[in-house]
Amino acid sequence: MKKFTVTENTDLRTFTDAVFPQAGFCFNILTKNKDIKVNGVRVNANAALKAGDEVAYYTTAKQEKMSSHTVVYEDENVLVADKLSGVTSEGLLSELTEKGGYYAVHRLDRNTGGLIVYAKNEEARDELLAAFKARSVEKIYIALCKNAFVKKSDTLTAYLTKNQKTSTVKVSADEVSGSVKIVTQYSVKEERGDIALVEVRLHTGKTHQIRAHLAFIGCPVVGDTKYGDNALNKKYGAARQRLTAKRLQFSLGGKLAYLNGKRFESAFGY
Repeated sequence: MKKFTVTENTDLRTFTDAVFPQAGFCFNILTKNKDIKVNGVRVNANAALKAGDEVAYYTTAKQEKMSSHTVVYEDENVLVADKLSGVTSEGLLSELTEKGGYYAVHRLDRNTGGLIVYAKNEEARDELLAAFKARSVEKIYIALCKNAFVKKSDTLTAYLTKNQKTSTVKVSADEVSGSVKIVTQYSVKEERGDIALVEVRLHTGKTHQIRAHLAFIGCPVVGDTKYGDNALNKKYGAARQRLTAKRLQFSLGGKLAYLNGKRFESAFGY
């Protein structure tokens, strides 16, 4: 059994994903069996939470051992993890901080699996934050997409506008009020009939950039329920986007320069 304190008003599902990945994996079972209590009272799946509430999860030892990630690389300064699809970046950080001090320096969408980096001290955090901001960390993604590519490879430029209320973005060919420029490079690596395996390199890093930009050119990521092709998703039984942060390489100049030249790769693929 594990207990957590709510810090801001939210709902039980969102809170669970953000603090306890293993409970997120078996959330439906836990709520069905009433194995979650809020302030000592058993609750259902759609329970609302307020700041200060105490949430107790009556998970089994087997449930608590379910893996949210594997460690690709770790030293005294950084951890490179291979995150499972379905795990939030915040939930993984919460899990890690039970073992010591960890700091987030970037994030992945919940349903995007693959490589994510955490710092283990403040100096490493500051250097990594600066590196990600300066685009000094090369991140390569792979995705399964609808195979409607006009070109086998291209560097796309467009403009992205974020809608805070709906937690979605919109891509347009021309600059509009509130938009930011995005640049996305892709290369088709393998064609499989109506889908294709694509490698993607980000030259800018904005919310949902890969998913929204590829959808904008008519080649959405398979399994994407926000920007994707519903018929294609249904055909392949895909309820999560087939998108993985596959490779990562640093170009650093400070304390972490010893990481330069190392290439990290996710075990996940399609």
